[in-house]
Amino acid sequence: RNRIARLNADGSLDTSFSPGTGAGSEVISIALQPDGKALMGGFFTSFNGVTRNRIARLNADGSLDTSFDPGSGIASDVNSIALQSDGKVLIGGSFPSVNGVARNRIARLDGDGSLDVGFNPSSGPSGTVNSVVLQSDGKVLIGGVFTSVNGVSRTRIARLNGDGSLDTGFDPVSGANNTVEAFAVQSDGKVLVGGSLNNLSG
Repeated sequence: RNRIARLNADGSLDTSFSPGTGAGSEVISIALQPDGKALMGGFFTSFNGVTRNRIARLNADGSLDTSFDPGSGIASDVNSIALQSDGKVLIGGSFPSVNGVARNRIARLDGDGSLDVGFNPSSGPSGTVNSVVLQSDGKVLIGGVFTSVNGVSRTRIARLNGDGSLDTGFDPVSGANNTVEAFAVQSDGKVLVGGSLNNLSG
């Protein structure tokens, strides 16, 4: 099982999930769709011998879903995937472009894998995005190693509006003093932040 597998509830290997030769390199993020299909992102440039640059979608049986076609794909690693209720896919990583179109480290794809041009973060985050989390209101939390978003100071934590622009109403002040790796959003809207930081907003 090369870099992707499915286990049964008791921890044994689910042999009905068969990815063939699997992913050509590391898988960093997996997101499960309601229909049982799975999106995966990482460093890989192929899946089961088919070119898929750093993002792919699998059918429930582990085979490649060829209806999800990202074209030339993502220009560098995909670290995080978040699914919207409408089937669109948010991705974060260290990439400078998606299918040849400039998208610095954060982008949104349509359900067929094509770039959603309606989500435009302009110059985007200044450094790698490690975590992307979707809020219930459609806003997007991003965390990583960046120090600005679209030229505005945001140290390793920021929130974007649904169109990709910076949400200036979310201000983490001095931000995190080291890398942010993970978020979780509480039902009351508060946000848990994890990573290598030991100081947040001073």
